[in-house]
Amino acid sequence: METLEAIRTRRSNGKVHPDKPVDQALIETILEAGTWAPNHHHTEPWKFFVQQGEGRRPLGKTLRKIAMEKIDSEEEALDEKEAQKLSKKEAKPFRAPVVITIVVEPETKDKVIDIEEYAAAHAAAQNMLLAAHSLGLGAIWRSGAPTYHSEMRRLYNVSERGGVVGFIYLGWPASAKKKEQQRKGIEEKTTWMNEDMS
Repeated sequence: METLEAIRTRRSNGKVHPDKPVDQALIETILEAGTWAPNHHHTEPWKFFVQQGEGRRPLGKTLRKIAMEKIDSEEEALDEKEAQKLSKKEAKPFRAPVVITIVVEPETKDKVIDIEEYAAAHAAAQNMLLAAHSLGLGAIWRSGAPTYHSEMRRLYNVSERGGVVGFIYLGWPASAKKKEQQRKGIEEKTTWMNEDMS
């Protein structure tokens, strides 16, 4: 698939076959694409955690634990609605056969700026999404408040400077239909600067 076509046609796809395995060679191709992201000072600040089968369970338990903080009841005294809500949270990682967690660990060298390390990890995620698309796989980059919670940092043994930047849910598409999308024209988002305006 040609690069510009891949960029234009890639869509987030969370509807994948949850029990249809993805070959390890394809996952490795996607991971390698992530490693070719631009990174200032060549720090390569990303780490990837590939979770499959019961390896997705710790993520589910952590999502449940974080959700439990917003419930007034103790675990033993949950009403049916609260219990169902927590069970749904815990089951989330099982919506796809593969979940890749992307973590950033900023380098401690002089001149390294943390925000640039995070930008590199985000670029790695985009590379991985484009690679998945080019291989015919469905993928979605999930994040949200639990991503940045201390319990998530604990699960992946992330330092104080580092962080979890997101989860790529990956699998074979359950539907071939892609949503039509539009983007604002470049003229709405671009300022051309061809002369000194100071």
